[in-house]
Amino acid sequence: MKAFMDKDFLLETETAKHLYHDYAAHMPLCDYHCHLSPKEIYEDRRFHNLTEVWLGGKNPDGSYFGDHYKWRVMRSNGVDEDYITGSKPPYERFLKLVESLELAIGNPMYHWCNLELRIFFGVTKPLTVENAPEIWEHCSKLLSESPDLTARGLIRKSNVAMIGTTDDPIDSLEWHEKIAADPTITVQVCPSYRPDKAINIQKAGFTDYMTKLAHAVGKEKLATMQEVLDALVERLEFFHDHGCRASDHGLDYIPYQDYTVEQADAVYQKALRGEALTTQEIDGYQTVILKHLGRAYHRLDIAMQLHYSCLRNNNERIYRIMGPDTGVDSIAQNTCGGNIANLLSALDLEGHCPKTILYSLNPADNAQLGTLIGCFQDSSIPGKMQHGSAWWFNDHKVGMEEQMRSLANLGLLGNFVGMLTDSRSFLSYARHDYFRRILCNLIGHWVEDGEYPNEDASLKKIVEGICFNNAARYFNL
Repeated sequence: MKAFMDKDFLLETETAKHLYHDYAAHMPLCDYHCHLSPKEIYEDRRFHNLTEVWLGGKNPDGSYFGDHYKWRVMRSNGVDEDYITGSKPPYERFLKLVESLELAIGNPMYHWCNLELRIFFGVTKPLTVENAPEIWEHCSKLLSESPDLTARGLIRKSNVAMIGTTDDPIDSLEWHEKIAADPTITVQVCPSYRPDKAINIQKAGFTDYMTKLAHAVGKEKLATMQEVLDALVERLEFFHDHGCRASDHGLDYIPYQDYTVEQADAVYQKALRGEALTTQEIDGYQTVILKHLGRAYHRLDIAMQLHYSCLRNNNERIYRIMGPDTGVDSIAQNTCGGNIANLLSALDLEGHCPKTILYSLNPADNAQLGTLIGCFQDSSIPGKMQHGSAWWFNDHKVGMEEQMRSLANLGLLGNFVGMLTDSRSFLSYARHDYFRRILCNLIGHWVEDGEYPNEDASLKKIVEGICFNNAARYFNL
C-alpha cells in the first residue's frame, strides 16, 4: 500500500517521478487567470486562522467572499449555512468543514486541502476530526506570525512569476498602479479585462452599468453603439498601458449573429428604453462587441479568453440572499461550436484574429474544442489557439487527464499554456502542484508504455514548457 500523499503522490512510474522532481516541481508559476484581490496583495493581507482563509464569509458591503468549492462540500453534508458562510464561531465552522472533508473521498477538495496544509504549514498528517484542534492551533499561530503566510508571503513561497487578476473595464486599477510602483513586490500583477457587464445587454443592471462605463471615459452617457465600442476600446487601451496580458469573457454561450454596428445600435436603443429583446437581437449586439474587441486584442497583442457553458445561479433562494458566485452554478449544455468558428473565422478573414484560449465547462466539448483550435493556428506564435485547462468542475484528476489527452490526440500538448487557479484563495497555488503531478504521471505512462521515446531533453522541454515556459512566451513575460 502506498503512503498517503507522500513526495511521490500521484506519480505512478519512475519516469513520472523523475519528470516531476527534477523538472516540474521547481518551475515558476504563471497564474494567468484568477480572482485574487490586487488590494489584498498590495496591503499584504494577513489571515488569522484557517476559517478566514478557507471559508471566508460576509463582506461589510453585504457581498460574500471565500471558496465556494468548499461551501458546496459542506452543503452536500447537510451543514447549516450559518456554519458555511454565516456568523458561527470560526473554530466551529472549521470543524464542520473537517467533518465534511472526511467524507470527500475522490473529491479534489480533499486533496487540495491536505496539499495546502503540507505545502504551506508543514502538516504531514491527514486532516481529521480527531487532530483538528491540533492543526487549528498550529496553522492559526503560523498565519498570525509567519512572514511567509501573508498574501505576499504565500505568493513568494509559491514561486509565482505572474498573476492575472480579473478586472472590470470601469476599474481605476489604482491597486495595480501601487503594486507596480512598489519595488518590494517582485511578482507581475497584471489586470485582465472582463467586459461581461457591457456585453450582457439582457441582464439586470445593464443600463446602470453603461452609465458607469460612460463616466469612466469622461462622459455623462453612451448615446450610441459606436460610443459603446469606443468606450470599451479606450478602457482596454488603459488596461494595456497597465500591463494587461489577457481579456476574459464569461458568457453563457458564445453567440454569433452577423449584425452591423447600425443594427446593434437599434438593439442598444431598445435596451436603453427598457424594451424586451429577442435572442437574435441579443446575439447580434454581443457579436458586434466581441468582433470589435477581438480586433483590438489582436492589435494590442492581448489574449482573448472565452469561458462558456455554465448554468449560473440555479438556486434562486441562495442567489437572492448571497448573489452570484456562491456555489449554486452547474454545467450547461450549449451547442455553440459553430458560433465560435464563425467568430474566429470573421476575425481571421480580416487578419485580426487574436490569440485565443477556449474553455467549456462541459467536458463533452473537449474534442470539439481540440479540433476547432486547429483550424485557426498560424505562424505568429506556436499554439496561438489554445484549448484551456480543465475548468472549474473539471479541474480534478480525471478532468485534467481528459483535457490533456484530448489536446494531445488532436493538437500539440507540448505547446499547452498549462494550469491556472481561477481562484479567490492565496492558498490555491497548491493546485498547480496537483496539476504538475498529474501531467508528469500522464507523460510518464506514455514513455514507459513505449508510446514516446525516453529522450530526456525532449521530455524536459515539454514538461517545463507546459509548467511555465509556454505561458511566459504566450503572455509576453
